Amino acid sequence: MESKNAFVSDGQAVSEELLDSFDFDELEIKLESQLEEELMGLEFLIEEKEKIGNADKLGNVIMDVVWEQFMNQIAVTAGEDFIKENNGLTLDLRKEAHIQTTENFAKGKIATHNTKIDYQERYDRWQKNFQKDPNLEHKNENYRYNKEYKVWEKLDNRSGSWKKVLNKGARDDFDKGRPTGNNTDNTNMDHIISAAEIIRDPAANAHMTREEQIAFANSEKNLNLMNSAANQSKGDSTMKEWLDSKRDGKKPSERFNVDEEDLLKKDKAAREEYEKLKKEAEKRSIEAGKQSRKEEAFRIGGKALRAVLMRLLADFVKEIVGKTVKCLKSTKKNLSTLIDSLKEAIHSFISKMQTHLINAGNTLVTTVATAIIGPVVGTIKKVFMLLKQGWKALKDAVNYIKNPENKGKPIGRLILETGKIIIAGLTGAGAIVLGEIIEKGLSAIPIFAIPIPLIGTLSNVLGVFFGSVVSGIVGAIAINFIEKRIEKRQKSDIIDAQVKKSNEILNLQHQVAIVSEAKLEQTKLNVTKDIKERHIAASNMMRESLENILANCEEDKSIQDTFNDIDNLLDELEGDLL
Repeated sequence: MESKNAFVSDGQAVSEELLDSFDFDELEIKLESQLEEELMGLEFLIEEKEKIGNADKLGNVIMDVVWEQFMNQIAVTAGEDFIKENNGLTLDLRKEAHIQTTENFAKGKIATHNTKIDYQERYDRWQKNFQKDPNLEHKNENYRYNKEYKVWEKLDNRSGSWKKVLNKGARDDFDKGRPTGNNTDNTNMDHIISAAEIIRDPAANAHMTREEQIAFANSEKNLNLMNSAANQSKGDSTMKEWLDSKRDGKKPSERFNVDEEDLLKKDKAAREEYEKLKKEAEKRSIEAGKQSRKEEAFRIGGKALRAVLMRLLADFVKEIVGKTVKCLKSTKKNLSTLIDSLKEAIHSFISKMQTHLINAGNTLVTTVATAIIGPVVGTIKKVFMLLKQGWKALKDAVNYIKNPENKGKPIGRLILETGKIIIAGLTGAGAIVLGEIIEKGLSAIPIFAIPIPLIGTLSNVLGVFFGSVVSGIVGAIAINFIEKRIEKRQKSDIIDAQVKKSNEILNLQHQVAIVSEAKLEQTKLNVTKDIKERHIAASNMMRESLENILANCEEDKSIQDTFNDIDNLLDELEGDLL
């Protein structure tokens, strides 16, 4: 079977039938296209040869890791800044985190994210009013310790309910401003709604300040001048509970000669005012919670937006720096090329906008996650980066082995090549781990704990830098060791491939030259043939013209002789052409 690349001899004749039937234009175009492809293949082999032993790939791995860590730190720092500005609290936009309900307050579930009202302080102050020490001893069975609320309770015989036991002095604030009765008349100024009831009321303590509680307790609507004995008998009971109670078969109205109807009327008015004040206070609490919730949402929104803009700006600056460095490396360095580089950077940034938006979204998620969970998100991200680098290295190694182009390579060569790939990937992982170790070590030194706006602390920056440098050096040494073992063989293979490719190119160039010569020969033959055909046509036309003239001049012998001479000349001309 003939070789496709067999040369056509320069002296080989090309038959006229071949020249007539063959499309040399199409063949020439096809050969030139094939020649162009072969030249591109040769350029690729030259580039591959230059890449052997090149540390650019390792440098790119390290640079990508450092860049990702830097971008990750921007997002984490934004989340940490939010936590600091949020009074040390993580992000929580749930309704119950900002709007304090009476039910939750009673259970000790505090809306700690409310920045308008310190409900924790209110709750702690409220709890100080009650006996909470489980080791206290009470002499009768009317007392019990409520383990759920961790407070002592006393059975109220009048209402039949268990009421929290107040500490001594819990009522002092209420009694200080209370008007006194008249000792001469043996009267006291009674709280219609007792101070103890207000103190025990979770709604009043959740939504009203201590001052508001005292102001109501000592207000005109809640005060009633009554007999000292009656006041003492009433105690902490509600007006209705006291009036309904009996002693020795008699009600208070009978024992103390009090107007029951009037007292109930005053109690109703006082309670209406009390409920009104509590509802107004609760409404203020709800509004404060809504405002606090809105402010926290705006706070995290601002931090997240800042992180996203920083990410986009950093990506844009990266493009500009890359193109500017490329411009400075070129032979032509002037303002025009610099402007062109900036335009190219802008165009490149816009063309990669989808990727940049995905990265910005990742930054947004990291910022919000840090704000919700805390700085541990940064550690989780680093672990994820570590796993990603390891997986990428393993995946690249497997793909290299599975590549059909590498099937013929010796097993030793494959092991070395895959080892190089894995080391490059693990170098990035090493940069992450080593950077974390260096950061932790430097954090113990106060000067390195100085915060740097937007990117974290000085220890963090130095950790990323030195971790990347040290890991990069170690990785470069390891890869260089492997490279030296395979470099010679690889270069030899590339050179052989270059020689083979060059021979193919020369062969194609020779074929193109032969086809061009054949095409020229065909053109010459076609031109000669056209000239011959035109001469024959002219001869025929002249012959016909002479015959016509002869037919008209048969009687004139001299003319006939002249025509015979012309006819002979034409025959001679035709003979010469043939």
